[in-house]
Amino acid sequence: MGAATFSREGGTLRSTAPRSSPLDRVVFLDRDGTMIHDPGYLGDPAAVQLLPGVVPGLSRFTAAGFGLVVISNQSGVGRGLISIDQLEAVHRRLEEVLLAEGLVLSGAWYCTHRPEAGCDCRKPRPGLLLRAARCLGLSLGDCWMIGDRPSDADAGRSAGCRALCLDAKTPDLLSAADLVLAEPRGADERR
Repeated sequence: MGAATFSREGGTLRSTAPRSSPLDRVVFLDRDGTMIHDPGYLGDPAAVQLLPGVVPGLSRFTAAGFGLVVISNQSGVGRGLISIDQLEAVHRRLEEVLLAEGLVLSGAWYCTHRPEAGCDCRKPRPGLLLRAARCLGLSLGDCWMIGDRPSDADAGRSAGCRALCLDAKTPDLLSAADLVLAEPRGADERR
């Protein structure tokens, strides 16, 4: 598998990995607080630390045929707290850590706008998910959005995905995978 490439579209940073086959469905994943420890405005790749449950949870998703796509607000860029180069370096480190566990991201979309910018890509708005779906050729009704904040779930629902917010009953991606994979495909219930 080749390295991901980055492209910039306004205040959006996109990374996609080469694929040997088209994706049928994906799990969209918030990054900070869902996949990795969230120290706030992460700009140091050495600080990337996977949260408990991430590796077995993502492994279960990929074994079930889901692609893995990061969807993340990164307003630290727009606020001038981290650079776009630091954001890219942190993303590359995340990919390295996951690859060491046999996991490959299908893509990542980052909103780098400040919250007050009013863009369509900052969660809870669905813009990043809609762009990812267009790029990857996805039917969003077959996809899930998982994050640690209500804005993550709201973005997923607004885009037409099924959505899950991590909480006391579903505290990590392993428990989320258990819940998602127990649901019948195409069921209309959203959490």
